[in-house]
Amino acid sequence: MAAAAATANWVRPFIVLASLAIVLGLLYWAQAVLIPVALAALLTFLLAPVVTTLQRRGLGRVPAVVVVVVVTAGLVVGIGWLVAYQIASLVDTFPQYEQNISHKIASLRSAGQHGFVDKLETIVQRVTQDFQAEPGTGEKLALPVRVVEQDGPFNVTQLWSVFAPILEPFASFGLAVVLLIFMLIKREDLRDRLISLVGHGRLTFTTKALDEAGQRISRFLLLQLIINGTFGLSVGVGLFCIGVPYAFLWGFLAGTLRYIPYLGPWAAALLPLALSLLVFDSWFEPFLVVALFLVLELSSNMIMEPWLYGRGVGVSEAAQLVMIAFWTWLWGPFGLVLAVPLTVCLVVLGKYVPALKFFDTLLGDQPALEAQLGYYQRLLARDQDEAADIAEDHLQAHTLSVTFDELLVPALTYAKRDAANDHLSEDDQRYVAAATQDVAEELATFHRQRVGQVLEADADLPPVTILGCPARDETDEAALSLLRELLPANRCRLIPTTADLLTSEVLAVVEEKQPALLCIAALPPGGLAHTRLLCMRLRAKFPKLKIVVGRWGMKNNERQNERLLASGAAGVGNSLAETRNQILSLLPQLPARPVAAAIEEPEGEPAGVP
Repeated sequence: MAAAAATANWVRPFIVLASLAIVLGLLYWAQAVLIPVALAALLTFLLAPVVTTLQRRGLGRVPAVVVVVVVTAGLVVGIGWLVAYQIASLVDTFPQYEQNISHKIASLRSAGQHGFVDKLETIVQRVTQDFQAEPGTGEKLALPVRVVEQDGPFNVTQLWSVFAPILEPFASFGLAVVLLIFMLIKREDLRDRLISLVGHGRLTFTTKALDEAGQRISRFLLLQLIINGTFGLSVGVGLFCIGVPYAFLWGFLAGTLRYIPYLGPWAAALLPLALSLLVFDSWFEPFLVVALFLVLELSSNMIMEPWLYGRGVGVSEAAQLVMIAFWTWLWGPFGLVLAVPLTVCLVVLGKYVPALKFFDTLLGDQPALEAQLGYYQRLLARDQDEAADIAEDHLQAHTLSVTFDELLVPALTYAKRDAANDHLSEDDQRYVAAATQDVAEELATFHRQRVGQVLEADADLPPVTILGCPARDETDEAALSLLRELLPANRCRLIPTTADLLTSEVLAVVEEKQPALLCIAALPPGGLAHTRLLCMRLRAKFPKLKIVVGRWGMKNNERQNERLLASGAAGVGNSLAETRNQILSLLPQLPARPVAAAIEEPEGEPAGVP
């Protein structure tokens, strides 16, 4: 059975790769069918809210769909005709700029005479002559002649080869329009059939996935259309004011190419910039063209997109660029348009389907690691600065005690667990503990500055001395430093010992310091037996001493808590916040001590007390 399991583990990666290759092959070879279906689904997401709005105003489903599709098709055809007309007009009027082009070329040649331009032109001519001549002779290469036989004046194969590239886009567009009409009319029926197919027994699950995907895609497409349309319109108006010919054509091109993130707007700026160099005699107008695109792109990225998008569509920027390149390679221009919606669908599937969880991890915009794991990973990499940044970001949305309990304490317990399993060296464990102490002090200082709260001494509850005792190692010492940052300094003062003290030495320190309260830090895993023994020894020698045990980072374990309470502890806390509240609740029960006695350090410190 072991051999069979090993063989299965060895074969599984090849099965996954083969399945992936089959899926990619189907996506490529079936693109003639899949592209119209995906395009119709995309337009359905975009136009469904408009159809719903018309229905709410009293128009029937079928008339509303017909009106929306006709208006949309009219806009697309009208814009396409206008763009084609401007392109044809540009080609017809291009000879008017030949004189200006010749003048610019002559000015460049005169400026570069006997210089770089002249030398570059000479090199290009020589290389061209070398390529055109056969080796060893000065004769030019003869052009190959190919004889094409014709079967007759009406060759169907040649006729189809000529008209197929022209008819194919119209056929795909017609199929997409027909599918769009039926999807808009029967969208609830299609949704129900999909739920029945893949959501049998998981109705709530599938419904939430479909609703989230539809809302994300519809919202993104609408906002993207608004932003890109506004950008293209602004470019057209700006170029018209500058005086660049065919400003509407360049505005439409800018709005269309802006669907390509980051590179699209600047690719759209090349043609109007080149035309401005040909049309105008001065350099001022080309400079205005560059400034126009720069201002509009910065305004869109820094104002419109954050204001409209908000959280976005749930896809990371890097993954969005990669998926745009992938779908464009697979399906060409249609893949460029469909890339983001298809990627959103994959992210939603990864969120709701456990087997496709890797899509959400690879493509989603949520952090791949939880905050506590990210913080611990940065410490393992010995990057204390970035770990502090993660902790400060967490503190922005949480209280100091919550940040300590959810971020810093788990890192200490992870380090303790990994060290116990020989996955972490003692040096790395000490680094995690020391770095966590520094981060805790930094966070506490930042929190006090942000809150701006000044504590005054309470005459009814004078400061008392609390002795902190780590149960096992430096990790427990670091945990005590976290508790010290959470306790109010005007009411109590925590003095920690070191972890290398024996039980008899801890008893000597308690007898010397005579604290009003003792706190034992015992982070999991382990430490329970030693903590119980220490509690029993302390209770036997100091019956009036209040003992609080901190099992921070451990889920509430009633059995262990009861055993610690039976050993003499007055309270057991599974979080720093719980232990702090227990200590504050015990303060009124402690005997009052003079302030000087609570703060003054006695001479001749016992070993192990800082």
